[in-house]
Amino acid sequence: MKSTRVVVVGGGVVGFSTAVCIAEALPSCSVTLLAEKFSPDTTSDGAAGLMFATKFPDIPLERQRRWFKNSFDHLLALATSQHSPDAGVMLSSGWQIFKDVPTDKKPFWSDFVIGFRFMTDAELKMFPDHKFGHAFTTIKCECPSYLPWLENRFREAGGQVEQRKVNSLQELSSSFDLIVNCSGLGSRTLVGDNDIYPIRGQVLKVEAPWLKHFIRAGDGMTYIYPGIDAVTIGGTRQEGDWRLQVDEGDTESILERCSRLVPSISKAKVLSKWVGLRPTRRNPRVEREVVQLQGRRVPVVHNYGHGAWGVTIAWGTAVDALGLVRKCLRDLPQKAKL
Repeated sequence: MKSTRVVVVGGGVVGFSTAVCIAEALPSCSVTLLAEKFSPDTTSDGAAGLMFATKFPDIPLERQRRWFKNSFDHLLALATSQHSPDAGVMLSSGWQIFKDVPTDKKPFWSDFVIGFRFMTDAELKMFPDHKFGHAFTTIKCECPSYLPWLENRFREAGGQVEQRKVNSLQELSSSFDLIVNCSGLGSRTLVGDNDIYPIRGQVLKVEAPWLKHFIRAGDGMTYIYPGIDAVTIGGTRQEGDWRLQVDEGDTESILERCSRLVPSISKAKVLSKWVGLRPTRRNPRVEREVVQLQGRRVPVVHNYGHGAWGVTIAWGTAVDALGLVRKCLRDLPQKAKL
């Protein structure tokens, strides 16, 4: 009996999470992942990778809660297992601080992180310009380790990996029965989605081993995230900006803002500077459709447009995408399954 041929397009954290979910859950399928770039050259590789979330305007909150919870549970299991150093997944405790009390004092994801509470007055004294804050323990996931770890897991489940730029869905239709699109910003050309746009992010890696707690300003622009080998500091949020080169003005701004929050940052050695384009939509697109390709109807499952939250919800949206793949398989004509 011939297996159903599934292709996943995209080699970032969303693509590999989705490919692993499908390959492990559906051994009767032959799963191939195609991407133009792999770690360490993906957008995911530069992600600061600290887990908390934003609220997307048009997606039911219950679905967003499920995305976050499934991702958190998956990464927490890794962080507390022997795989933690190989996968680059660790627990991280710290503070999110606000200059004004936010309207949503208790975000929806607060139920899933560990030990969420409001900051005490004594804690807030460390940040004199800030009036309110959250203290909690969450997970930091470092994609330069996590992506190769996911790729190994995918290959162990029988998955095939091929480096190749996919220019259109048409070129896949003769080789595959089902297409899973995790191409991020590539979806602008691959499926003609003009609702996806870049938000340019620049971050620095610094050597500051004395820093043990994450600190994130509530505006999401300034943050300090200690990791396994270095501290990630940032950042920028430049909408519609396609520049991939490092901007030294941004570097100075990041160092100045972070040093204002934590003065010892001014003594940290800068190890590297990185720029990436977050693939942003008003809402991530996690849905299925049937597309007419070269005279036949081919099911396509989309999972892209996570913006700055790719690491945070990748596993959760991958689980959803797997459910959509199952529905597509049930609807496939019998001859495609034989």
